[in-house]
Amino acid sequence: MQFESKAHGDITLITVTGRIDAVNVPRFEEKCSILLENGMLRAVIDLSGLEYISSAGLRGILSIAKLLRAKHGDISFCGLRGMVHEVFSISGFIPMFPVYTTVEEALKS
Repeated sequence: MQFESKAHGDITLITVTGRIDAVNVPRFEEKCSILLENGMLRAVIDLSGLEYISSAGLRGILSIAKLLRAKHGDISFCGLRGMVHEVFSISGFIPMFPVYTTVEEALKS
């Protein structure tokens, strides 16, 4: 898994590529927690480069979303495709979170 973050005004764009699974979800959660500690309240997670996400990855995303919401923040996603889109859909994440096609659309919202 590769993880990058960049500020766009008051929104933090997080780009995740590769895989989010039981092996690397702790690293994902740690990096997101550091961003939260540093004041992140609005996050857009770009998953266009994500090839695979496991149930452990979904739990990691859900835990970060709960932390953000507890601070009155919000999270949205973009770039879902293929298997990742299917997993989000089957798991019920799509109705729970704003999902956009592109980074640009997500940042404008």
